[in-house]
Amino acid sequence: MTNHRKILLNELEKIRGSKLICYIGADRQSISTRIAPDIIPVFYKHLVSLGPIKKLDLFLFTKGGDVLTALRLVDLIYEFTDQFSLIVPYKAYSAGTLIALGASEIIMNKTGELSPIDPNVTSIFNPQDPLNATARLPVSVEDIYSFFSITTNLGIVNEDAMVPVFLRLLDTVQPLAIGSLYRSYLLIKDVARKLLLKHLDNNSEEQKINDIVEKLTKKFFSHNYIIGRKEALESLKLPVIYSTEVLESKIWLLYENYEAYLDLNKPYSPELSADNNGNFMVSCGIIESLYRSDEYIFKGILEKDSTDTVRNVNILEQGWQKIEEVD
Repeated sequence: MTNHRKILLNELEKIRGSKLICYIGADRQSISTRIAPDIIPVFYKHLVSLGPIKKLDLFLFTKGGDVLTALRLVDLIYEFTDQFSLIVPYKAYSAGTLIALGASEIIMNKTGELSPIDPNVTSIFNPQDPLNATARLPVSVEDIYSFFSITTNLGIVNEDAMVPVFLRLLDTVQPLAIGSLYRSYLLIKDVARKLLLKHLDNNSEEQKINDIVEKLTKKFFSHNYIIGRKEALESLKLPVIYSTEVLESKIWLLYENYEAYLDLNKPYSPELSADNNGNFMVSCGIIESLYRSDEYIFKGILEKDSTDTVRNVNILEQGWQKIEEVD
């Protein structure tokens, strides 16, 4: 961890009166890190190293990842503290938005972004991509829902009339793909509800919980829809807090530091970073606190032919590695 970044972490902790963990998942072209189960042991070590935690802030940048890991991470955090806040400098999409649902407050900069949590499912049962024989087209719950909404809007409401419409859908999308999508949809709704119940009351705020889950899983027309802080606060009724001018400046400086360190704005090319023997190593994720720093590292080698042309890129090792620990 650079001295500048350490100073920024320390300053944010003092401004917020909290302990801070930063989780940055790189979204570089050709290389990225998603929320996945392997972050849980890493977070546990950070939480232990922080000592007694009255209030925890998670500084998060991610394009998304595994739904159940989002729930497991929030569960783990609440094992160490009763006051959990999320800081969103920029992107906290999909599973990142699920983590936000588990926080009792969400601190968002003007640049902060959440997203819908409706599932996109790609499996062996999905339709084949006509432009790529080895790929499958993702299917979203909004696509299926919209398909039937169109038929209703056209006046096809009789059950008998709906049968050929449904059979036509099954000509393109296998029943098992639709079943998988529906199970994922129910899972995400259940996970979202469990996360909201971390800080909302099921009896007095049941309607609010249902409205939030319904909007995030069904009411937006694209999984790529961007939810800014104003909409998150006023439409979704999430516990959003606008960053003060001083806090926003510190949050953005810290994000820019990570952005520069991980080269988030630059496509990754192993050919350009490899040594003379073809070996390369790149960091594409960070979990960091004042007392510990871990990075997700890819190590590999370029396979070249006799003309020095790269024929293959072999990944030899990948995973979270401890980079620094301070007593």
